[in-house]
Amino acid sequence: MKKNVLVFGLIAGFIVTLWMTISIAVCYNSSSFEGNMWMGYGSMIVAFSFVFVGIKNFRDKYNGGFITFGKAFKIGLYIALIASTMYVLAWLIEYYLFIPDFMDKYTTHVITQAKNHGASIAELNEQKAKMATYTEMYKNPIMVIVLTYLEILPVGVIIALIAALILKKKPGVEQATPVGQ
Repeated sequence: MKKNVLVFGLIAGFIVTLWMTISIAVCYNSSSFEGNMWMGYGSMIVAFSFVFVGIKNFRDKYNGGFITFGKAFKIGLYIALIASTMYVLAWLIEYYLFIPDFMDKYTTHVITQAKNHGASIAELNEQKAKMATYTEMYKNPIMVIVLTYLEILPVGVIIALIAALILKKKPGVEQATPVGQ
């Protein structure tokens, strides 16, 4: 199980880390964060598709074609943890070594977007206070780690749950074959 989890966790981590690095470089250099959040979550879903592949691979190649929900979820969770940890480590390196003013640029973007969408003065002040809170949190490396895990890990856990539900298979339970086969 360890090798299976490690291989698929590293593949998923590589995909999500590579995408994050490229998208941050593009956004940071153009100061346009538009669409980046959705593309980021899309890349997470693509990367976490390897949770399905990893569980199915373990079930079919190493576990005689059977797997319980608990075992499948555990494998999926470990894959998600490895990928998420790679993502967090890459962000820490990128943030602290290459783009330490990221929060300033992102704050400017958020405030500009709020203005462009017709936010009232009260809404702008609320948005500025919210961004000031995040900027303050980002001064603490532990908070950077926590916030970055909160970006990616919930997606991985949800996908691990879905994959475990879909791929669980108990011995003696025959899968229905499609009509015509």
